[in-house]
Amino acid sequence: MRAVEVSTPPEELENRPAMSASSIAAPVSLGAPRRAWLTDLPVLLVAVVWGASYLAAKGITTGHTVIAVLVLRFAVVLPVLVAAGWSRLRALGAAQWRGAATLGLILAGIFLLETYGVVHTSATNAGLIISLTMIFTPLAESAVTRALPSRSFLAAAALSVAGVVLLTQGGGFTAPSLGDLLMLLAALARTVHVLAMSRIKAVRSADSLSLTTVQLGSAVAVFAVIAAFPGTGASPWAVALDFGPREWAGLLFLSVFCTLFAFFVQMWAVRRTSPSRVSLLLGTEPLWAAAAGIALAGDRPGALGLAGAVLVLAGTSWGRRTADEGAR
Repeated sequence: MRAVEVSTPPEELENRPAMSASSIAAPVSLGAPRRAWLTDLPVLLVAVVWGASYLAAKGITTGHTVIAVLVLRFAVVLPVLVAAGWSRLRALGAAQWRGAATLGLILAGIFLLETYGVVHTSATNAGLIISLTMIFTPLAESAVTRALPSRSFLAAAALSVAGVVLLTQGGGFTAPSLGDLLMLLAALARTVHVLAMSRIKAVRSADSLSLTTVQLGSAVAVFAVIAAFPGTGASPWAVALDFGPREWAGLLFLSVFCTLFAFFVQMWAVRRTSPSRVSLLLGTEPLWAAAAGIALAGDRPGALGLAGAVLVLAGTSWGRRTADEGAR
């Protein structure tokens, strides 16, 4: 794992090759686990807020208001981002704008699939299916790099998915539906997004704030265009006027924490660790979704659910260690 200093420019970090074991001094090696957790902890917090987002999204969204809620969710934070990073946005080159906009289009697809999927299936199914990103990402990364993931990593990911299956059985796994298919496509789209962030060269030297702003701007533009067509549901303005304090609280949670904080951290972390490691940590999302359900919605997972939670944590920890060993 490469050491990350706050003052180190992103382009310098990206130009550093992975160090061999012989080139790592003892003090650096001893400090590596601590520095790894400094990168992992924000990603884990993203998984926590994303897990809680299922309840928040279900509380304010219907099939008739999906596009409107997405427009509002992104539009709430976009002006703040633009104002905070205006000078850095102006400094972006044409290739960086194109790369970030491409990531934004993928991001728009993820949110469309996930939001419609959550509306049309149970939160239990949604949490189980989206966790398949843990499997899709290392497999896709291997296909791109032509380097097979280790059997240990695949076993760790499979253990985590098995844990998710047990975890969600406490809530009752329902028959597959259109919403389940949409969540499966969302898991694939998440994989594409993580890999694209690590492989689009133009965005590697740009700061995370500017890239996040362009991504969210591209996504909200897509949602606004869709909202302008007849038959796509209620208008964002009508939905905003109809919202009460509870709905606005849910929207702000989705906007500030599940969108702004989450994707800024993901952009930051994926350039300091491997896409597989990021996806594995984000794969604990169903565990936090279950925790939110227990704490806020009165769900009771039972013995199977508790066993599944242990497997998710064990598989994630094992996979992180395996990813570190592979990187070294």
